[in-house]
Amino acid sequence: MALVLIVMTAGLAEFALGRRLWGVGGIPGFWSGDIWSSHNSQFLTDPYTFTHISHGILFYGAVTVLFPTLPLRKRLIVAVGVEAAWEVLENTSYVINRYRMETISLNYFGDSIVNSMADTLACVVGFLLASRLHKAVTIAVFAGLEFALLLWTRDNLVLNILMLFYSSNAIRTWQRGG
Repeated sequence: MALVLIVMTAGLAEFALGRRLWGVGGIPGFWSGDIWSSHNSQFLTDPYTFTHISHGILFYGAVTVLFPTLPLRKRLIVAVGVEAAWEVLENTSYVINRYRMETISLNYFGDSIVNSMADTLACVVGFLLASRLHKAVTIAVFAGLEFALLLWTRDNLVLNILMLFYSSNAIRTWQRGG
């Protein structure tokens, strides 16, 4: 119940920020595989959904280190709370503009509420995978996701974070295919 409340609260907060249920044009869709498309971050899922699986893996590790005696269910609630808070923050004008100025996401206008909720669910998937898989396998899954996204989209979680906090013209040029 706590997880549902957290996700619903985040969705309502995003609605208050002006996010649409299905994003630009109100057009519903399941998958947008082109990160340059106006449907990226608007449909239910997109390549960046995989970075949220990575969030879940990282949050599992961090919450487990910080609160080792906390039951798994409560650690999951903490992780989902952090993810939901990020989804709301990510959809503020400040962060949207930061993405547009400093990353390859030039046409990023924020997530649709449905995409944001799917990203939170992907985080749950990553968290649960990390809680069940051997540590070495979990690290391999994380690295595999990062490498696959790097080859596929020229972007991944690590580059996304790097570019948000320390923008590099060389990386941006490479990401754009230059």
